[in-house]
Amino acid sequence: MGARNKKKLKKLDLLKMSTHERNQLVKEVREKLRKRIIEAKLWRSLLEAENLTINGNIVYKENQQLTGFSF
Repeated sequence: MGARNKKKLKKLDLLKMSTHERNQLVKEVREKLRKRIIEAKLWRSLLEAENLTINGNIVYKENQQLTGFSF
Protein backbone atom coordinates (compact mmCIF):
# COMPACT_ATOMS: atom_id res chain seq x y z
CA MET A 1 0.00 0.00 0.00
CA GLY A 2 2.79 2.48 0.89
CA ALA A 3 4.54 2.11 -2.48
CA ARG A 4 1.38 3.00 -4.40
CA ASN A 5 0.73 6.14 -2.37
CA LYS A 6 4.19 7.61 -2.85
CA LYS A 7 4.37 10.64 -5.10
CA LYS A 8 5.99 9.83 -8.42
CA LEU A 9 9.22 11.79 -8.48
CA LYS A 10 10.17 13.67 -11.60
CA LYS A 11 13.76 12.94 -12.67
CA LEU A 12 15.67 16.02 -13.68
CA ASP A 13 19.01 16.20 -15.45
CA LEU A 14 20.71 19.28 -14.02
CA LEU A 15 23.41 19.12 -16.69
CA LYS A 16 20.82 19.58 -19.44
CA MET A 17 19.18 22.58 -17.74
CA SER A 18 20.12 26.14 -18.43
CA THR A 19 21.80 28.07 -15.63
CA HIS A 20 18.62 30.08 -15.11
CA GLU A 21 16.49 26.91 -14.83
CA ARG A 22 18.97 25.35 -12.38
CA ASN A 23 19.03 28.49 -10.24
CA GLN A 24 15.22 28.65 -10.23
CA LEU A 25 14.99 24.99 -9.21
CA VAL A 26 17.48 25.47 -6.37
CA LYS A 27 15.55 28.54 -5.20
CA GLU A 28 12.26 26.59 -5.18
CA VAL A 29 13.80 23.64 -3.33
CA ARG A 30 15.30 25.95 -0.69
CA GLU A 31 11.92 27.63 -0.17
CA LYS A 32 10.14 24.27 0.23
CA LEU A 33 12.75 23.11 2.75
CA ARG A 34 12.49 26.40 4.65
CA LYS A 35 8.71 25.97 4.90
CA ARG A 36 9.06 22.37 6.08
CA ILE A 37 11.53 23.45 8.77
CA ILE A 38 9.16 26.17 9.98
CA GLU A 39 6.28 23.68 10.07
CA ALA A 40 8.38 21.14 12.00
CA LYS A 41 9.34 23.81 14.55
CA LEU A 42 5.69 24.80 14.94
CA TRP A 43 4.61 21.18 15.52
CA ARG A 44 7.44 20.69 18.04
CA SER A 45 6.31 23.81 19.92
CA LEU A 46 2.70 22.61 19.90
CA LEU A 47 3.73 19.19 21.22
CA GLU A 48 5.67 20.79 24.08
CA ALA A 49 2.75 23.03 25.12
CA GLU A 50 0.77 22.08 28.20
CA ASN A 51 -2.23 24.15 27.11
CA LEU A 52 -3.03 25.71 23.74
CA THR A 53 -5.50 28.58 23.37
CA ILE A 54 -6.46 30.09 20.01
CA ASN A 55 -8.67 33.18 19.89
CA GLY A 56 -9.64 32.61 23.51
CA ASN A 57 -10.75 29.02 22.92
CA ILE A 58 -8.82 26.20 24.58
CA VAL A 59 -8.10 23.69 21.83
CA TYR A 60 -5.69 21.54 23.81
CA LYS A 61 -5.11 20.70 27.48
CA GLU A 62 -2.38 18.39 28.65
CA ASN A 63 -3.29 14.71 28.16
CA GLN A 64 -6.42 15.52 26.10
CA GLN A 65 -7.07 15.24 22.39
CA LEU A 66 -6.51 18.32 20.20
CA THR A 67 -9.88 19.85 19.19
CA GLY A 68 -10.96 22.71 16.97
CA PHE A 69 -7.64 23.09 15.17
CA SER A 70 -6.75 22.18 11.60
CA PHE A 71 -4.33 23.15 8.85
